[in-house]
Amino acid sequence: MGKKNKKQKDAAAAAAGKRASTPPEYKELSKASKKEVMELATKLLEFCSKPIAPGPKEIEDFPEINSMVEKIRSIQTEATYTQPEREACIPAFIEWLNNSKVDTSAIEIENFQHVGYGIKATKDLKEMDPFVIVPRKIMITTDTARASGLDALIAEDKILQAMPSIVLALHLLCERRSTESFWKPYLDMLPSGYTTPLYFSPEELNLLKGSPAYKDCVNQYRNIARQYAYFYRVLQNHPAAAKLPIKDCFTYDDYRWAVSTVMTRQNQVPTPDGERLTFALIPLWDMCNHCNGTITTDYNVEEDCSECFALRDFTKGEQIMIFYGARSNAELLIHSGFVYPDNEWDRIAVKLGISKGDPLFDRKSDLLMKLGLEVSRSFFIHRGRVPLDPQILAFLRIFCMTDENLKDFQSAPLTEEKMESLGDVSTPVSIENEEKVWSFLETRSALLQKAYDTTAEEDEELLKSSDFNENQKLLICLRLCEKNVLLSAQTFARTMKEKLTMKENKD
Repeated sequence: MGKKNKKQKDAAAAAAGKRASTPPEYKELSKASKKEVMELATKLLEFCSKPIAPGPKEIEDFPEINSMVEKIRSIQTEATYTQPEREACIPAFIEWLNNSKVDTSAIEIENFQHVGYGIKATKDLKEMDPFVIVPRKIMITTDTARASGLDALIAEDKILQAMPSIVLALHLLCERRSTESFWKPYLDMLPSGYTTPLYFSPEELNLLKGSPAYKDCVNQYRNIARQYAYFYRVLQNHPAAAKLPIKDCFTYDDYRWAVSTVMTRQNQVPTPDGERLTFALIPLWDMCNHCNGTITTDYNVEEDCSECFALRDFTKGEQIMIFYGARSNAELLIHSGFVYPDNEWDRIAVKLGISKGDPLFDRKSDLLMKLGLEVSRSFFIHRGRVPLDPQILAFLRIFCMTDENLKDFQSAPLTEEKMESLGDVSTPVSIENEEKVWSFLETRSALLQKAYDTTAEEDEELLKSSDFNENQKLLICLRLCEKNVLLSAQTFARTMKEKLTMKENKD
């Protein structure tokens, strides 16, 4: 195993080393333009690095950050890389895969309506049939980054040492600017742009007002702006970056492209020695689109390859989908650039807290601590028949407890079983407490829906309109999905109240 891994490392290093010394043609910025970008980058870094207290200020700063970024983009327009047209690159990509011993006989690449490029079955597949097997030798990983010209900079920079996703992003950019990169057929097949928050304008993001995802989108934009400003300065000033092909053409547009590529496509694979996991881009496999199901991708350590199996039967000509994991639509949008309306794992974050002015604060806080819960934190309301998980239900029951409820509950020993009962929907603390819990949830769900500028019905109509671009439709779709989760919780709470009333009348 040890000798095999060494050979793999040597092969990766050789592949990574197959680069020309000069990047493809690009228009280098003038000294005056470089100076202007450096001044803007310094200002942007300082602005994005200052500590901000959680709250409205996180969002209020976005227009100013966006303004600085747009100034940088306008200066760098002619220096930004132009990605090839994907359709024309498919034959060379398939040839590259086949030359690398990747079997593509069961699949084709196709541009599907509404979801873009994906994988189509060229023959019937049964559930758990393997259809994409990708060897490590063609993956882009943090190991191939270290085997490239980035190794010296990684050794010197603490951020790169701590954030492998940034290593992959810079690695991508260096390879894309190299004329003879081993991965050129793969790089040419990547999208020219994405629908992640990094590509949203302030006007588009305003469509998410009222959504918890709004702040997450803004924070992602801020973080990437700060990273870009930091690494722009590093590439201009650090001796270890002097020979990198991106030194004089590191544009914001290129960086957000690389970050979005990594964010939407990276996966974890074992390192060659099998001792830990590392991040990787897996060509071909990363073209599979998402649907509900279970994870059917695994890593074959013996064969040193990623294996993907059909999550159900697929017929010839059908798009082969995979399951990306249990993520909410907000997470899918922020990290993968899409919304999946039928998402079985959809959920929305709700901030709850017990006021310090509550006369029972100390006792409620003590009880929450025994459950491992804080007095103020975010919980999730889920899509589905039962929208509350045990943690939020336990919190709401304690939140709504009276002095008498607390005395009754704590009169007997607080066994583990008794504490767990607080999260069991079928084990109420008392009828009075249960009525308060469901009334609170019903009211809170209704209020959270009113925080949006539109109703669910209005969003449904807006999505039928042709007046919106792709980004806008995604954001409208996300807020509609969130409202539907809240509406489901509101309906569930009302139903639980009605059941309590029926039970009281019957008794």
